[in-house]
Amino acid sequence: MYLLGIAAAEWVTALPNPQLGLAVHGGLLVLILLHAALGAGGAEQKLLFTLALAPLIRLLSLSMPLAGFPLGYWYAIIGLPLTLAAYLALRLTGFNLADVGITAEKLPRQALVGLSGVGLGWVEYQILKPTALVGSLRLEEIWLPILSLLAFTGFLEELIFRGLMQRAAQAVLGSYGMIYVALVYAGLHIGYRSPTHLVFVFGVGLAFGLVVRRTGSIWGVALAHGLTNVGLLIIFPRW
Repeated sequence: MYLLGIAAAEWVTALPNPQLGLAVHGGLLVLILLHAALGAGGAEQKLLFTLALAPLIRLLSLSMPLAGFPLGYWYAIIGLPLTLAAYLALRLTGFNLADVGITAEKLPRQALVGLSGVGLGWVEYQILKPTALVGSLRLEEIWLPILSLLAFTGFLEELIFRGLMQRAAQAVLGSYGMIYVALVYAGLHIGYRSPTHLVFVFGVGLAFGLVVRRTGSIWGVALAHGLTNVGLLIIFPRW
């Protein structure tokens, strides 16, 4: 039900009415938290606490006062309160850092996984052809947006989806938990209005989930995710 609700809220936000979509996401957030607090326990409650981060992502992106800031700073402005929310979810679920893939094991292998983000960014750019976040590729103009994308779309989103949410979903849904999280992740991309992009994002979400399940670490997919967005929004539009 919540998965369908998130998809519906994204559709409403992207097409008929962003204000209504904001209200639907807000309602979903309240329902999920009430369900977690009053109607669920154990592993299901942990999943609900992590699932609440999905509508929160959209609520922050739609409601934060971003108009006066350069595009390259938007991800940091949205990401800072979202980081606090992810920390609270980590505390509420009782997971430790290793449970959500923050581990120092096999870092060279994780670096190789991370390099896949260069190719993924090129493919995603061919699908979307977005406007660049920056006016040029001069170092003084791109270094802060790059760090912002690596931290707040790379690490933070992978901590939320492949760390917290996938860990919780697997405890409830077993092997289907990875698919469920990939569907939630793809659902939040409905706003791009591209079926091809939805398929791409779902496939990447599955691949990232499989890597994390097999390696026990999010570092590789976090780097890959960050580099994907650096290529998509900074490098390839100005290449």
